[in-house]
Amino acid sequence: MTDEWYAVRCVFRWTGSEGRPYEERITLWQAADFAAAVARAEAEAGEYAADTGVTYLGLAQAYATGEGVLQSGSEVFSLLRDSPLPPEQYLDRHFDTGSEHQGVL
Repeated sequence: MTDEWYAVRCVFRWTGSEGRPYEERITLWQAADFAAAVARAEAEAGEYAADTGVTYLGLAQAYATGEGVLQSGSEVFSLLRDSPLPPEQYLDRHFDTGSEHQGVL
């Protein structure tokens, strides 16, 4: 059986920049199961943190793509969140706070 692809989101805190932003990285891993994918992602997160001077916050969320082969349009991450907020407030609270660094860094 071919290993499945997993997307793993890890969260970091930049320590050397003004404002100390948080960073969410989603990396892809081909692995036999969730545990193996998360272990590989967390090992890479430690390397990334050491190489860039950020702090890995220890949060890894994995998503099984259900695919052995990825292609254009493959879903690589999904997260469901319950919220009583109406759509505009939800987006403002979680995705468009005004403090995002969007575009080319």
